[in-house]
Formats: sequence, C-alpha cells, structure tokens
Amino acid sequence: MNPLDDSIPENQDSSSWGPRGSAAATFPARLTFDHITHVFKGVDAVNDVSLDLALGEIICLLGPSGCGKTTLLRIAAGVERPQKGRILLNGEEVAGPNIFVPPEKRNVGLMFQDFALFPHLSILDNVAFGLNALDQATAASEARAALRRVGMSAYEKAYPHVLSGGEQQRVALARAIVPRPSVLLMDEPFSGLDQRLRESVRDETLSVLRETGASCLLVTHDPAEAMWMADRIAVMRSGQLVQVGTPQQVYCHPVDIDTARFFSEFNEIPCVSRGGKIATAFGNVPTPARLSDAAVTVMIRPQGLTRSKSKSALEGFVLDARYLGDASVVKIAFEGIEQPLMAHLAGTGIPAKGDSIRISLDLDHVFVFAAGDT
Repeated sequence: MNPLDDSIPENQDSSSWGPRGSAAATFPARLTFDHITHVFKGVDAVNDVSLDLALGEIICLLGPSGCGKTTLLRIAAGVERPQKGRILLNGEEVAGPNIFVPPEKRNVGLMFQDFALFPHLSILDNVAFGLNALDQATAASEARAALRRVGMSAYEKAYPHVLSGGEQQRVALARAIVPRPSVLLMDEPFSGLDQRLRESVRDETLSVLRETGASCLLVTHDPAEAMWMADRIAVMRSGQLVQVGTPQQVYCHPVDIDTARFFSEFNEIPCVSRGGKIATAFGNVPTPARLSDAAVTVMIRPQGLTRSKSKSALEGFVLDARYLGDASVVKIAFEGIEQPLMAHLAGTGIPAKGDSIRISLDLDHVFVFAAGDT
C-alpha cells in the first residue's frame, strides 16, 4: 500500500473491539523502585521514591504536570538511568550504581503519550516492529492477533495518518502488548482523546490489561481515571510520593489538604477546634486527635451537602443554580457562614434563585486539616 493512500477500509466499525478474553497472556513481573532520586538542572525531579508494583497489579502514578511521574516511568523503562537508587525486576537489579540493563533486555513495554507510531510503516508493520526475535511470518501472525483484540484488523494495510486518535491509541496498545511484556508502562495513554471516547477506550484497555496479566504502571493527571483503572494509586507531588493506597483509601482518607483538593472540589471553612469538637453552623464536627485545640480548615465536598426535609437541618438561600441533568450545582448562603457554599444536589429538580432550602451535612465528605496547610 502506498503511504500516501488515504483510503480507509469500507464497512469497518471502528468503535468495536475484539472479543474479550482473547489477548495473549504473559508472565507478570514485580517492579521495585528502591530509593530512586533523579536531578534535572539542580531540581529533584524524583526524590527518594520507593514503590513496589506487585505481580499483575495496576498502579496509577497520579499528580500534576512536572511532579516527576514521567521521569519515574522513563527510569523504569531504562530510557533514563537513575542517579541514585535501584530498579529491580523480580528482585533482580536492572539499574543501579554498578549495573544497567538496556531497555530491550528488560521485557518491559512502554506506551507513549503521543502513541509514537511510525508514519512510514503500515499498521501491521508498526505492531510487528518489536518482534525481531521471530521470523517474519510468525511476527505477522502475532501482530494480527493483537490487532484483532483491539478491533483494528481491517486496518492492517493502512497507515497511521488515516486513523483517528482513538484508533491510533488502539494500535499503540496492540504494539505494546504483542511482545508479551512482563511489565507495561503507560504514559498518559488517554489524554489526547475526547471525554466520550476516553471512557470507552480506557474501559476496553483495562480489560486487555487484565487478560494479559502484565503488571502495569500508568501515569495520569486525572484522578477519575486513576480511580477507574488502578488497584492502587501512588500520589506524587514535587518529585515525592505523598500517599499510596487503594482508590477508596486515597479518596476517603487523603493524607493532606492538597491530596484532598486534587480529587475533588471543596468548600473550605476556617474554624477552631476545642475539646475535640469543631462548632459549625451545621453542628459539631469531630476533630482528629492530632488537631485538638487548634485553628483548622473544615473541608466539605459539594456532594456532602444534601437536601433535607428535617426541620433541624440548616436553612439556606439559593443564590444561583445550574442544571446538569442528574444533579444541580447550587450556590447557597447560610447564616453563620461567611462565604456561600457550593452543593451538588442529586435529582432532576433544580431549586430556583431565592428559594429557601434545608441542607444536612454528610460527614463522609467532611475533612479537617490544620489551618495554614497548603
């Protein structure tokens, strides 16, 4: 096929993936970061990071841009050599002060953010590119099987420029899994997709990862994506790990105020803790033991403010409301609280500006941190 030929296979449903359960399985490996430090231009891109990726586990490295996530991924892949610390695969050192195993000998796959497909190669040749140890016919057969799993078989003779972003992502995934890596490293693999497509693609990608059984380290700045994909989330900030836990642990028990803010919006109310309690307009809020008798910030997720028919619930007045379909975002003024609070109220009804409504507080969405924490 001519690389300049823009033809796309007719009658191909590019939204359909191959049958689940048909991806080739691999032998997963344990990946260990042992006190990794890496400095760029005098700044610690990664600072004393230790993390253990178990066999077949999916960990999402989550954090803002520039926090060190991609650097850590490149060190694991062997693209960068750590300046301090060690990388181990199944307990065997592959990078450290006295040893460095090149990327091609680690059986670690890397899926780039921009997919990095070769424009001059057909889709089939792109997927088969890393299968140098196999003869040409076997490599083509393995590549076709991977393309079938991601639903891109009909495009094997096409070239990357004729594919949409979602289709290129699927080809990149096929190329990443076809060598059957023990560890798969994925750098923001869904960031270039629109929201509707992103949800379906990451759902299918998760299914493929589970089928292969490979251990996976996935970089993202999207907390919803991390909670959907991960067995555990490793939250990074300024080159350091600040919290590692299951999605439920990091969402329900954030270690600090910045981690809490990263996962959702908050209403933040300055208060004072006395005698193990914090007096608020909604009633007393329990104080963490470490913050007894101190100035604190009470943080309330918008979904923690719920509409109530109880006369004991706090009365507020609607300043503004926006309809979102299954819920409404409502700005409410309360007596005794200086600033208006934002609430996400479930249901299809939307209160009108000026309405009086009663609101109760769900303590599962309330967090307390020391005043002045950043």
